Amino acid sequence: MSSDDASSNDASSNDASGSTHDARDWEQRLAAAWNELDAYDSDPAGFRARIAGLAAERPADDPVALFEQAAAHDSTGEPEQAVRLYRRALDGGLTGLRRRRAVIQLASSLRNLGRPDVSVELLTEERAIPADRLDADETALTAAVDAFLALALADTGREREAASLALGALAPLLPRYNRSLAFYARDLLNTPKGS
Repeated sequence: MSSDDASSNDASSNDASGSTHDARDWEQRLAAAWNELDAYDSDPAGFRARIAGLAAERPADDPVALFEQAAAHDSTGEPEQAVRLYRRALDGGLTGLRRRRAVIQLASSLRNLGRPDVSVELLTEERAIPADRLDADETALTAAVDAFLALALADTGREREAASLALGALAPLLPRYNRSLAFYARDLLNTPKGS
């Protein structure tokens, strides 16, 4: 994951830090830390320590704190530690936008660690969640789920499925040819290779 992808600013979910004012202050300080990630290019441990310090302000095993620490490890080149923390955050009941981001980021880290098969499983399950069970922020990440699933599918030798997903995610964003591209994306799954 890139630093922009792994950072978070979702004050509304899993607030266990006290009052609304305290939660908002914590989220603002967290966002400020993430905004300064590039300043830590030569000191990734320093950035992880900064996020760990903020996480320590929350209750032990708080899923939001675990997620933010996972993202810090992810963004500073420590995917093994990130995977462990993402799983703890998800197992701990992470909800909302951060939950969906954790699934995407966990799947991406697993893919980068040579486990695209597990990445496909996670993202396929995430993709199957009915839209009426997602809030607007979670729904906004639907194309991201498809994009990271496409990467994992390609790594498992399922290139036509990967291309279909990627093109299907792209189709709604085009100023023209939306219907045609969406049709061709679906048709990739039905057309023999080389056609």
